[in-house]
Amino acid sequence: MNNKLKNKNVLITAGAQGIGEAITQQLIDSGAHVAIHYFSSSERAEQLAQLAISQGQKGIAIGGDLTKEEDADRLVESTVQALGGLDILINNAGSLVARKELGNIDTAFWHKVMDINLTSMLFVTRAASPHLIKNEQSSIVNLASLAGRKGGHAGSLAYATSKGAILTFTRALSSELGPQGVRVNAVAPGLILGTAFHNTHTTKESAAKTVSGIPINRAGNADDVARAVLFLASEYDGFIAGATIDINGGSYNM
Repeated sequence: MNNKLKNKNVLITAGAQGIGEAITQQLIDSGAHVAIHYFSSSERAEQLAQLAISQGQKGIAIGGDLTKEEDADRLVESTVQALGGLDILINNAGSLVARKELGNIDTAFWHKVMDINLTSMLFVTRAASPHLIKNEQSSIVNLASLAGRKGGHAGSLAYATSKGAILTFTRALSSELGPQGVRVNAVAPGLILGTAFHNTHTTKESAAKTVSGIPINRAGNADDVARAVLFLASEYDGFIAGATIDINGGSYNM
């Protein structure tokens, strides 16, 4: 439980599967009101919203394609209408899409990865920022990746580039919004098993090789990431700004 999140209004993108689902669950457990964006996981999003409502909190599930500007605007508008305001934004939506090395990356694929991971974040954050600024203190947490630090495994050039850009987006946005009471931070997860992302894009052999190089001798899980996200989200009145927490078991240190 994070009591600083009780009764806070939170929007989380892609909040019904994988890391997003774990974040949403922990937000509900901490007493937050939640707007849960989904692209395809409508059933789980509705279940989580009903869970929040059953505990006396506000909850709403909102579908949309965040690579479309109008969907991102509608998401934020619906969130504010349902919750009564917005205190915290968690930009979790993103995807590797597919593994493609340089010679196989066509223009359409490049733009698709950038739009899903980066442009969608711009759209949602731009729409949300006026509502966040209205508060005395607010918080944004962006989901980056260890790939944005190290470059990722073979075939993740476009993905790693987009996640590296999120690290810079976070620092720049922190400088811009900090004076207006909005603290912006990020997390950069490493190997997080048990999610659709790695079930789809990471072989068992690759995962085993990665785990063998992790000092604490295990892969991460979605709850490991969610705990760090909730900590940063709750630091709307703290001194942490423009920072990225690396969640990788010690396999990479800045």
